[in-house]
Amino acid sequence: MSDVVSSQAPNMSRGLTPGAPARRDIGIKRRYAAERRFRAYGMAAVIFGLVFLIILVSTVVRNGYTAFVQTSIALPIEFTEKVIDPIGKGASDPKVLISANYTALVRDAVVKALGIDPSNRALVRQAMEMVSDGARIALRDKVVADPSVIGKTVKVTFLASANIDSAYKGQIDLTADEKDRKVSDQQLAWMRQLAAAGALHEAFNTGLFLSGNSSRPEAAGLGVALIGSLYLMLTVLVLALPVGVAASIYLEEFAPKNRLTDLIEVNINNLAAVPSIVYGLLGLSVFINFMGLPRSASLVGGLVLSLMTLPMIIIATRSALRAVPPSIRSAALGLGASRMQMVFHHVLPLAMPGILTGTILGLAHALGETAPLLLIGMVAFVANYPRGPLDPSTALPVQIYMWASEAERAFVERTSGAIIVLLFFLVAMNIGAILLRRRFERRW
Repeated sequence: MSDVVSSQAPNMSRGLTPGAPARRDIGIKRRYAAERRFRAYGMAAVIFGLVFLIILVSTVVRNGYTAFVQTSIALPIEFTEKVIDPIGKGASDPKVLISANYTALVRDAVVKALGIDPSNRALVRQAMEMVSDGARIALRDKVVADPSVIGKTVKVTFLASANIDSAYKGQIDLTADEKDRKVSDQQLAWMRQLAAAGALHEAFNTGLFLSGNSSRPEAAGLGVALIGSLYLMLTVLVLALPVGVAASIYLEEFAPKNRLTDLIEVNINNLAAVPSIVYGLLGLSVFINFMGLPRSASLVGGLVLSLMTLPMIIIATRSALRAVPPSIRSAALGLGASRMQMVFHHVLPLAMPGILTGTILGLAHALGETAPLLLIGMVAFVANYPRGPLDPSTALPVQIYMWASEAERAFVERTSGAIIVLLFFLVAMNIGAILLRRRFERRW
C-alpha cells in the first residue's frame, strides 16, 4: 500500500491525475515510435528500390537473352560455273567473281530444299524471304576467298531472316491471324519442314560480338561498338589518370594553402557535378570546330570523356592521399627524405589502392555515357571496323540508343542484349574496383 502511494505521489505533485503516465514516459514512447517509423520508412525505401531494380533487370534479361542465339539455315549450294564465271575470266579478273549472281545460287538451293516449282514466283519470293539478304554476300566472300569451290556442291550455313528467327524462338504469336503477323502459314510450314530435316537450327550468336552495325537485325552486331568503346577507355586512361594524379599530388602536397587553391578546389568539385551534355558541347566547339579533329572519331570521344572524368579522378586521388596518416610523412622527412621522395616513395604507394578504385569507377561511369558522344557525331551508322582512333566509330551506349530507335521487332531483342553486355562490363569493372580495394587496403 505504501508503494502505491509513493508511485502516485510524483504525479499528484505535478498536477496529474492518479494513474496517468508521467510526461517523461510519454516522451520516451514518442521517441521510440518515431524511431520505429523511421526504420519502417527506410525499409520501405529499400524495398521500393529493390522492386524496381528487379523489374528492370528481369525485363532486360527476359527480352535480351535470346539475342545470344541465332537461327541459321544450312543448305547445299551448287557453285555452278555457269552462274559464277560464265565467260571463264574469273582467274584473271576478280571483278567477275565479285559481281556474279549469287542470289540465283541461294534461290536454287532454297527451291530445291523446299521442293518448290521454280516457275511459281510467289512461292519462290516467300521462300527467299526466309533467308537473310546477307546470304549472297556470304557466298561472294566464300568464292573470292577460295575460287576452287566453283563447280562443287558445298553445304553453307546462312542466317535466317529476322522474322523466321523470331518465329523459331517463339517471339511471334503464331495463333494470331495470318494477316496480323509477318510470317505466313506457308513459311511456318517450310520452317517446320527445315527444322525436321535438320537444316534449321539455333547456335550461339557470334555475330552479335563480331559484326558491325546493319540495317538487317539478324546481321547487326556490336563489334564496331566494342572496338570504339575500347579506344575510348584507353584514351581516358592514358590522358585522365596521369593528369588527374599529378594535379592531385600538387594540390594536396605542394601547393600553398591560399585563396587561389581554395578557388581551384571549389571549381573542381563543381566540375564533377556539371551535366555530361555540357562536356559534349565543349568537345564539339573545341576539338571539332576549333581544332578540326574528325567527327565520329574515338579519339574525340575519349578526349571529351577525359574532361568529364578528370574531376572525379582528382577528387578520389586527393581523398586517398589525405587518408595516408601524417606520421608516414613525418617519419620519411625525419629520416632525411626530400619532400619529393616522401611523396613518391611513401605516400603515393600507400594511396594507390584508393586511386585505382576511383579511376576504375570513373572509367565505368565514362563507359556508360551517351549524351556527350551524340553531340560529337558518334551516332553515325558505322558497319566496318575502325582501323585507328581517328576512324569513324561508335560506342556501346550509343549503339543501344540507335537500336532502341529502330521500329523492327527484332531490334528490341538486340537492344536488350546490348544492355546486358554493357551491364556485364560495368559490373565487372565495379567488382574489379572492390577486389583491388580489399586486396591492397591498409588499416591504420
